[in-house]
Amino acid sequence: MEEKKERIVRTPEYPLLTLNGIVVFPHVVLHFEMTDPRSIHAVEHALESERLVFLTGRDTDGELFRTGVVARVKQVVRSSESTMRVMLNGVYRAKLVRTRDNDDYTSAVVKRFPEKKETPEDTEITGLMRTLKALFADYASKSPSMSGDFVKAVLTNENPYEVFENIAVGIPMDLKKRQQLLEANGLSDKLMMLITTLNEEIAVLGYESDIRERVHSQIASNQREYFLREQMKAISRELGEYDEAAEGDEYVDKIKALSLSEEYEEKLLKEADRLAQYGPGSPESGVIKTYLDTVLDLPWHTSTKEINDIKHTAKILDDDHYGLKKVKERILETIAVKQLAPETKGQIICLYGPPGVGKTSIAKSIARSLGRNYTRVSLGGVRDESDIRGHRKTYIGAMPGRIIAALLETKANNPLILLDEIDKMSHDFRGDPSSALLEVLDSEQNTNFRDHYIDLPFDLSNVMFITTANDISVIDPPLRDRMEIIELSSYTREEKFHIAKEHLIPKQLEKHGMKASQLRINNTAVYELIDYYTREAGVRELERVIASLCRKAAKIIVEGTAARVSISGKDVKTYLGNRKYIEDFSAKQDSVGVVNGLAWTSAGGTIMPLEVLVNEGHGNVTATGSLGEVMQESSRLAVSFVRSIADEYGIEKTFYMSKDIHIHAPEGATPKDGPSAGVTMTTALVSALTGIPVHSSVAMTGEITLHGKVLPIGGLREKTMAAYKEGIKTVIIPKGNRPDLDEIEDSVKENIRFVFADEMKDVLDTALAGKPQEKPPVRVGFTS
Repeated sequence: MEEKKERIVRTPEYPLLTLNGIVVFPHVVLHFEMTDPRSIHAVEHALESERLVFLTGRDTDGELFRTGVVARVKQVVRSSESTMRVMLNGVYRAKLVRTRDNDDYTSAVVKRFPEKKETPEDTEITGLMRTLKALFADYASKSPSMSGDFVKAVLTNENPYEVFENIAVGIPMDLKKRQQLLEANGLSDKLMMLITTLNEEIAVLGYESDIRERVHSQIASNQREYFLREQMKAISRELGEYDEAAEGDEYVDKIKALSLSEEYEEKLLKEADRLAQYGPGSPESGVIKTYLDTVLDLPWHTSTKEINDIKHTAKILDDDHYGLKKVKERILETIAVKQLAPETKGQIICLYGPPGVGKTSIAKSIARSLGRNYTRVSLGGVRDESDIRGHRKTYIGAMPGRIIAALLETKANNPLILLDEIDKMSHDFRGDPSSALLEVLDSEQNTNFRDHYIDLPFDLSNVMFITTANDISVIDPPLRDRMEIIELSSYTREEKFHIAKEHLIPKQLEKHGMKASQLRINNTAVYELIDYYTREAGVRELERVIASLCRKAAKIIVEGTAARVSISGKDVKTYLGNRKYIEDFSAKQDSVGVVNGLAWTSAGGTIMPLEVLVNEGHGNVTATGSLGEVMQESSRLAVSFVRSIADEYGIEKTFYMSKDIHIHAPEGATPKDGPSAGVTMTTALVSALTGIPVHSSVAMTGEITLHGKVLPIGGLREKTMAAYKEGIKTVIIPKGNRPDLDEIEDSVKENIRFVFADEMKDVLDTALAGKPQEKPPVRVGFTS
């Protein structure tokens, strides 16, 4: 069909109209309503000139399509000041060269995009037309919404251009395909693309027809089932029997409301059908009811709204707990990742450390800060796999495992579950519970956790698991590998002080019904309790002694002896009796053969002086004070190293044969072991053999090698706090421990000078209170 010729300038520029979800073809009439002010102004400018506009759409990225249609404005109706209805008629296809923003509308510079020359009578075109009309007739027969008059008009039309445009506009098609039809160059290409699209649409209509038939069949089946069940109910009512069928129907409704997969829904429906078949006195009826109630109570699709506010979470964690920086930082990182990647799952953290440092209580605070429901599962003493996975429902008294029970308790599928004392599990002939936990704590597998009792997969990937342990070395390696381990070390003296002032004392005052104005425990009293009435890694015993003070103060107030009680450090003895623990033994003055060492215990750091005494003898080395095997090896290593530096420090080279050496660590009833006393033993031995005193204001820790290298050690934070408490001014530590200073309290770093030792000479130069007398070298040979 020949296009009507328009007067076109070399580079015409027309007002631009952007269409949303519409593609216009040449020679097609289009009606639509506009409310956009710039589009309305564009039409008004077109009316003032040639009445032509350029129509194009946008892709999914919001970019303008480069191919569009120049259309003529046929009719305009202003229904209101802000609304305009227009009728446009496509004229010819054009390509967008560039756009220009005017004051109140956008214009487009375009160039004509003519079709490739083809003869409509061509044999290929004729074949394509016949195929297209046949497919369109098949499509129209399957599409109930297609107008008969429209179909007849298309099938009787012999103009291929008009047939193409009518079908392209009349059948449903996405925007991308319509745009491709507009951009296709040549009638044969357009017809071929339209044939492909029609084939796809016919296949979709076939699928829709099949789906409608299946739905109709299912509805008929459901109606039949409903009718039969109603008859069974009527019969049961006439016979006066217990209406088990009605109860079964209630279960059926609840099961369908769960929206489980077809396979699992069918399994539960079979259980409901079995229930309807049993009488009220049947034991099996009770078993089925318990099972169905348990499954229906599970939070399959119920979750709590999680709080992903870092500042809110940080405030709650800081309000509830002092210190514990690593744990808090890890939780805040979790929230940050959750904000950037909401689908992130699989958060399994293990908090390990000595008792009483707040592992369990921090988990509860984490749940509160994240807005998750919380429950605690105690694993201490669990030795049966069924405790984790549950028992099969065929057994009498069967019940779900602890994980499913925890979900039933929290009533949400995204709670925080604390698996407490995971290192206290054991195993016997009934199975290994730690193996059952492998699936629970594996974020790649727990999306389909299957409890033996429920026997349906449940998604645990939304659950945040936190485990606690005192000793991770006894946890099975495969289980330990599935958890991110965060160590909670023992509290330092300063941390215990802040915890007592900010948390324990206010908590105990409230618990004992007193106000802060009625009982005042001042700072010296708190330090007295920490130093001489408790000796622990955590703060449980400290809380107990504070509670004891509160009880005694309450008695005084109730008796009327005093309206307010104030307790200072010197008053603690009056209320709690004599001190339970003595001060750490340490060297108070410069002494020969006595060195202040530093040791780590489960209750924190401590001063551990070492004494060396050298007597005339036959080269015997004795180590006393309940020293372990490693410390005894360190004593022998110290002797060998001192032999190698004997000349440098004026020591008799045969001392190891002519002297008896006795090494002793006070508090002999307390077992001691570890390599970190190596530098202490060596320094004490050099002092004893040279007669040079050791500075009493110096303490040290570090392992040594046979050649005198000083190696890094652990527990530096606790050891340095013990030195600070004892008034030590200089602490010698291995050079390799320099990065660990970041974890040391600021008050310690401000009051202690740290010496970083790379080899034993650095230690001796700092610790000895005098210079060694070197022996002159022995000349061998003749002199002139």
